[in-house]
Amino acid sequence: MHLASGVDPQLADLSNKLIYSAMVVYTLAMFAHMIEWTFGSKGAVAVRSTEQSGSLSETVAGTKGAKKVTVTVAGAGGGTTTLTRTALAGEGATVVTSGRGADEEDGPGAAGNSTRADLAGRIAVSLTVLGALLHAAGIVTRGLSVSRWPWGNMYEFSCAFAFAMTAAYLVLLASKKNVRWLGLPVVLAGLLTLGIATTVLYTDSEQLVPALHSPWLAIHVSTAIFCGGAFYAAFIATLLYLGKDSFDKRIAAGLTTGPLGTPASVWRRLPAASTFDKLSYRINALVFPLWTFTIIAGAIWAEAAWGKYWEWDPKETWSFITWVAYACYLHARATAGWKGRKAAYLALAAFACWLFNYYGVNIFVTGKHSYAGI
Repeated sequence: MHLASGVDPQLADLSNKLIYSAMVVYTLAMFAHMIEWTFGSKGAVAVRSTEQSGSLSETVAGTKGAKKVTVTVAGAGGGTTTLTRTALAGEGATVVTSGRGADEEDGPGAAGNSTRADLAGRIAVSLTVLGALLHAAGIVTRGLSVSRWPWGNMYEFSCAFAFAMTAAYLVLLASKKNVRWLGLPVVLAGLLTLGIATTVLYTDSEQLVPALHSPWLAIHVSTAIFCGGAFYAAFIATLLYLGKDSFDKRIAAGLTTGPLGTPASVWRRLPAASTFDKLSYRINALVFPLWTFTIIAGAIWAEAAWGKYWEWDPKETWSFITWVAYACYLHARATAGWKGRKAAYLALAAFACWLFNYYGVNIFVTGKHSYAGI
């Protein structure tokens, strides 16, 4: 392995080993999360009758063409959940609900889980924390090996980006949010990102090109990394919302499997579709001002490096397109008639713009921001 001058080969090698070790631990965490999902409590509630049955009681009032149905369901943890729906159908209408009580404790990580599932979930979180510590150490030693901020190329940015996803998830957990169900998709997404980074994007530790020697590297790129990790988390929540919403509609239609033939048990163990929808919106709304700041900081850095704030470089152009896409999504969420699936599709389109801005522009398009290192 050839290393440029000014590089500590031992620290560079240690960084690689730490990143690979983190990937191994994340893989173990992923399997632990899978075990929790397998044995966890079922979350969705499907009501297929307008008559009293078992642990479920309903009160029906209204006309034959439109009735108001109040459903009381015994929860997995021993409590009850009361849900109200209006069924625009005749007698015997099927009412399907996937809501939960105010505590939203069903699904992976809930108090109603079996002992085996809860143990697997706790092990998964512990392994995720250990993986994150190894991951952080790998990023730090990479920077120390060249005495600079460790995000001068796509490999380093991807490693930091994957860490931002995992860190955001752990911060949500630490804030007492019931989001352990988010662990499996987040760990899986982080593994995929690190896998691409270590196989396709890897470059040896080396010094920065002259244009990147600036304090703005820490400011501009750091916020871009944070935004990328948060956008990825919102993307996961949006996909889960669409899947859960499709599952609810399939159950209402009398089907017994989830979207694309997936087992119904998987979707029943997830929170309500509205939970994913709200989470995606809140993350995107929180991160959008930071993405705005990222673009402004990049323009200031461009003026210092190249003498112009904006030159419609491919990276600048797609950063702006991404900004517009997320602005459209946030505006749509605030506009009547553009909530739910319509807004979710806009969120996916916005994230696709971000993804192309990162992978597509850096790899396939030549411009002043061509610092991918591959």
